[in-house]
Amino acid sequence: MTQNIEKPNVVFITCDQLRGDCLGIEHPIVETPYLDGLARSGVVFERAYSAVPSCIAARAAILTGMSQRKHGRVGYQDSVNWDYPVTLPGEFAKAGYHTQGIGKMHFHPSRSLCGFHNVVLHDGYLHVNRTIEKPYENYDDYVPWLRQQTGKAFDLLDHGIGCNSWVARPWHLEEHLHPTNWVVTQSIDFLRRRDPRKPFFLWMSFVRPHAPLDPPQVYFDQYINQDLPMPPVGKWADKDDLERWGLVPDTGKGLIDKRALHRAMAAYYALVTHVDHQIGRFLEALNESRELDNTVILFTSDHGELLGDHNLFRKALPYEGSARVPFILRLPSNGRDAGKTIDNPVELRDVLPTLLQAAGLPIPDTIDGKSVIPLYNEEVVPWREYIHGEHSYGKDSNHWLVSKSEKYVWYSQTGEEQLFDLALDPRELRNLAVDPVWADHLRYWRSRLVKELEGREEGYSDGKELIVGKTPKACLSHVGR
Repeated sequence: MTQNIEKPNVVFITCDQLRGDCLGIEHPIVETPYLDGLARSGVVFERAYSAVPSCIAARAAILTGMSQRKHGRVGYQDSVNWDYPVTLPGEFAKAGYHTQGIGKMHFHPSRSLCGFHNVVLHDGYLHVNRTIEKPYENYDDYVPWLRQQTGKAFDLLDHGIGCNSWVARPWHLEEHLHPTNWVVTQSIDFLRRRDPRKPFFLWMSFVRPHAPLDPPQVYFDQYINQDLPMPPVGKWADKDDLERWGLVPDTGKGLIDKRALHRAMAAYYALVTHVDHQIGRFLEALNESRELDNTVILFTSDHGELLGDHNLFRKALPYEGSARVPFILRLPSNGRDAGKTIDNPVELRDVLPTLLQAAGLPIPDTIDGKSVIPLYNEEVVPWREYIHGEHSYGKDSNHWLVSKSEKYVWYSQTGEEQLFDLALDPRELRNLAVDPVWADHLRYWRSRLVKELEGREEGYSDGKELIVGKTPKACLSHVGR
């Protein structure tokens, strides 16, 4: 089925809620041999971030190549239509590619194609699609497949653990029925059924390691009895949990039982290794189809998972566990040495221009992102100094700026500021905003954020100073209109 064409195939692989430090090339415990191999033959961007670290906004950045100010999703809000005229799969479709999405898309309406020729959908357990008035099968392809395979009325949470919970247990069915395996099974089937006369664009999107924390038993066993390093807890973090948030199974903060935390970490790491092995399965199928050497591969995640860092869980906050993501790019051999790491700040809006340039396609004028191909090729090019990130999150609504070596955080509802020296303190243990020695740095970053937020409809900045207490929005007014 080898195609006689010049354009490369493009495989874009994403995980949901995978931390940037949870690959074998960086983590002391987690094993990801196939992704490590991909890193060796490609380039790792070690300062990659999700500017609005939760599912919907992150995918809007990927899909459109826009900053959050343009795509308009600055928090988490379901049921807002996706009506963007320029999309990542749409640009490939216009260029003659056969385009396919498999797994989690999180578009609205759920069956929106957003430029794909076809989507085989599994968004995981989404509360907006799990109401009694809606037949869930209309919004999902995995569950009907699971029931067909087993002849039983299985559902997503039959094992009893929630979709945002730190509660963990092994997968209760045969391994090949796990959603992670299903994404790869469907992706391999696409390789068989695609149009052989066209190059293809495939977005292979895993729901895991997002909860439920339910790895197959063999992967759970790999980690559960290991001595796992405990999460970092900064001097600034809440260490008392007087409101006992740690008793809530889907909490975003608090002190949970140490045994439960160990199980959650073991299960999370197990899910990462499980995804890695399934990616290895797909890469072997791609090689068997004689397409691996003519395929661009980009691997990343929509956001991270705090996993107990600073006694916090889930995402939406500005800390490394939540906002930093893996970002590995492998191009067909161009004679340059691979296996490099690059520390320029990159963001999910950079996916679209990167993949288009890698395929030799024009980059639309509507995008804010930058192709990382020049960095990959070791060209000397101007690059951004920092990424502006944010998330509307109630009283914890936040804005942040991160460069190669420093991070500034501003909580818009309280005015609290934080400053971290990521070069010397990558685990963000010490808040330098309270240290007079760092006053000039603090003023510098505050002035940068004042300019970033100038003109925003929420009124966070008047162009001269930050204004505390303005009501945050999850979506700006131009979205879905």
